[in-house]
Amino acid sequence: MRTGVVVFPGTWSDRDCGHALGDVLDQPVDYVDYREQNLKGLDLVVLPGGFSYGDYLRCGAIARFTPVMEAVTAFAAQGGLVLGICNGFQILQEARLLPGALLKNASCEFRCEWVHLRVEQSNSAFTVDCRPGQVLRIPISHGEGNFFADPSALERLEQESRVVFRYCTQDGQSAPDANPNGSLHNIAGISNVRGNVLGMMPHPERACEALLGGDDGLLILQSAIHAWSRVPA
Repeated sequence: MRTGVVVFPGTWSDRDCGHALGDVLDQPVDYVDYREQNLKGLDLVVLPGGFSYGDYLRCGAIARFTPVMEAVTAFAAQGGLVLGICNGFQILQEARLLPGALLKNASCEFRCEWVHLRVEQSNSAFTVDCRPGQVLRIPISHGEGNFFADPSALERLEQESRVVFRYCTQDGQSAPDANPNGSLHNIAGISNVRGNVLGMMPHPERACEALLGGDDGLLILQSAIHAWSRVPA
């Protein structure tokens, strides 16, 4: 599976994603400039974390208008796998590939810590190796990860089983104390209807080696590899 990691001005988690997929999982990785309009030959596109364009206007608001995002939108429509992590999730929302918005954390503090996520469904291409109810330990690092959507959009996400990850306690309970940013319904990650586009605030690429604190993030990245391998040529 060949991955393209998109690099915007202000991106800083691109090398972490490249290391996780390339060095740890031994998959070919290309770094894709934000001015690129051709994603031919790629199977997975990752929009990594960072502060694209300094988070001016809104997080992801300027990156959404770059040439590469036109290509990403077309790529996703054709069934290509797209993973937006942290700022990448914000960009996917600005591009209307995913619903809702990510507001300032309820605490008004930047939160950088390990959290627990409950896997809500295994229909997404990024959770095929997981089981519903499984608890993963993944770090977060954000100041604007407070997921918000209007009531009708929230209802659709729930009814269509598009909530992929929820913040939870270590034993899998979706409790207020386990919510690090105030996200509605404890939402940490959502997918599109087709399941080939995932946006999540936690950083799976930073949880791929036990030596660095944990490797639960491998389940998410390996799921994408296995989902891709099952797609008919």
